[in-house]
Amino acid sequence: MNPSTLRPFPISVVAMGPGSQGEEAPDYLPMPRGMETFSQPRLPDNVPPEVVNRAAELLGAYVDQAEQAGFAGGATLNLRDLDATLRDVINQSLGFGEVSAFTTAPEHWRVQETAFSGIWRVLQVADDGAMVVDRLETGAIPAALTEAMRQTTQPDLPPPAYPDGCMNAQALVEEIRLQAAGRKPGEAAHIINLTLLPVSDADLDTLYGWLGHRDVSILSRGYGNCRITSTRLHNVWWVQYFNSMDALILNSIEIVDMPEVALAADEDFSDSVERLREYLDMMVEPT
Repeated sequence: MNPSTLRPFPISVVAMGPGSQGEEAPDYLPMPRGMETFSQPRLPDNVPPEVVNRAAELLGAYVDQAEQAGFAGGATLNLRDLDATLRDVINQSLGFGEVSAFTTAPEHWRVQETAFSGIWRVLQVADDGAMVVDRLETGAIPAALTEAMRQTTQPDLPPPAYPDGCMNAQALVEEIRLQAAGRKPGEAAHIINLTLLPVSDADLDTLYGWLGHRDVSILSRGYGNCRITSTRLHNVWWVQYFNSMDALILNSIEIVDMPEVALAADEDFSDSVERLREYLDMMVEPT
C-alpha cells in the first residue's frame, strides 16, 4: 500500500525561499471567520408543564450538587432511567456546546459538551446499540476519553523505517519518543508545530504511518474546527486546525494528558452555573 494513503488530511507543499514566490503577493489561507458563542437553549414546545417543571427540578438539584462538589468534583446525574419525554426535555434544555467526541475502543463512548461549558452529556453504547450509560457529568473533560486513550495506546513504539525523501522524520520520531517516555501527569504540553517546520511529504507520511489515527476522536468548534485524535503512543495526540472552508491551517503533535483546546475552564464553569440557574428560573411554568 502506498504510505500516502494513510494521510487523513492532505497537506500541500509550496515552494519557499527567495525567488520562489514570483512577483505576486503571497496567497495566504483565509483565517476562520465564525466563532462559536454561547446561545441560550430554547424551551421545548408542546410539553406538559409538569414535565418541564420536573426537568427543571432535576437540573436544579444537579446544579446544586455540581456547585458544592466544585469544578473537578465530577458531579453526575443519571438520565438513562428517565422516561423518554422527560429525557428529551432535558436534552433540549441543555443544548449543544463546542466540543464533541467519540471512542471506538475499548468501549463505544459518545460525549457532547452542553451549551453550559463544563457540563457534559456522556453516553456509552453497547455493540448491539443498547444504551449502557447516559449521564450528565461536570469537569474539564469526561474521564472516559482519557481512560480510552490510556487503554488503547502503548508506552513506547519502535522507530519506523525511513524511506527516501525523509528530511526530519528521524529527529521528530526521537523527539516524540523522548517526550512521551519522560512525561509526568499534569505537565504542560510539549507541542511540535509541523506547519512551521521544514518537513517533506515523506516525513509526514512516515509520521502518520508510525503514529496512526486511533481510537479517541474529538472535535472542538470554538474558532473554526479543531480535530484532535489519539495515536498509538501514550499521551501523543494529533491536533489539527481547519478554517471555515475546511482547509488545514495548523498541523501539530501534542504530548500531553489531553490537549487544552478540548478542555473546559474552571472560570467558564462558574459562568455556566450562573447561566443555567437563570435559565431554570425562566423554564419553570405554572401548573
